[in-house]
Amino acid sequence: MTTTTTVPTIRLNSGIDMPQLGFGVFQVPDDETAAAVSTALDAGYRSIDTASVYGNERGVGRAIADSGLARDDLFVTSKLWNADQGYDATLRAHDASLDRLGLERLDLYLIHWPSPARDLYLDSWRALEKLYADGRVRAIGVSNFEPAHLERLIGESGIVPAVNQVELHPALQNRAVIAAGERHGIATEAWSPLAQGGVLREAAVVEIADRHGRTPAQVVLRWHLQQGRIVIPKSVTPSRIAENLDVLGFDLTADELGAIDALDRDGRTGPHPDAFEG
Repeated sequence: MTTTTTVPTIRLNSGIDMPQLGFGVFQVPDDETAAAVSTALDAGYRSIDTASVYGNERGVGRAIADSGLARDDLFVTSKLWNADQGYDATLRAHDASLDRLGLERLDLYLIHWPSPARDLYLDSWRALEKLYADGRVRAIGVSNFEPAHLERLIGESGIVPAVNQVELHPALQNRAVIAAGERHGIATEAWSPLAQGGVLREAAVVEIADRHGRTPAQVVLRWHLQQGRIVIPKSVTPSRIAENLDVLGFDLTADELGAIDALDRDGRTGPHPDAFEG
């Protein structure tokens, strides 16, 4: 039975609302993706984040088709891979993603990485602008863009990205990227919001979790939400999928938020060097 959960939303600069808490499928094999996404939808998630390079868009599509949920009740994101950058190639890649997903439109389409050595992200962005103008995508954005990439993109194009999806968690807070987004009205979306579990043993996080009767993962996700970010935790374990969604019934104090802020151990502005780029 599908659960209805009221997840807060973020109003994007395109004028649409995006659920602040979604479900990510990075590194989930395609043959396991349909079951994981079905579990997430049953738990109450309504935002699903995938990418062409993940190789599991078909699995996401199967879960959506089998869910019985109205398309307008879902928010689906996919991403353009590096090898598909360039104006015409981007349009083809978008259509291929739609075909694999079995959908007529995406809610959000992102350039997965800037890949500055190829210097095609401006051409790719113009293709995304066309998709948006044609009503084939409800919002367009980027992923893993540093401030310099954002400034160039905005300076040479007609549409400001709606979202910048970056690696962001208590140990890597990407503050310069967040600040650049705030200057331009770009929502920040955190991938790896739990640092693949790496921050869940931090003493400050454990102490706060004990104080609230919550798990460390719930505390970190709550920290993200209260600071206005979009998060897409990933799990294939049903109990953890449900746990990650159950973060709406408590609030962290200003001191608790500050204690987690203090865990930032990296002042860089870019993606972590261990980040997946294929």
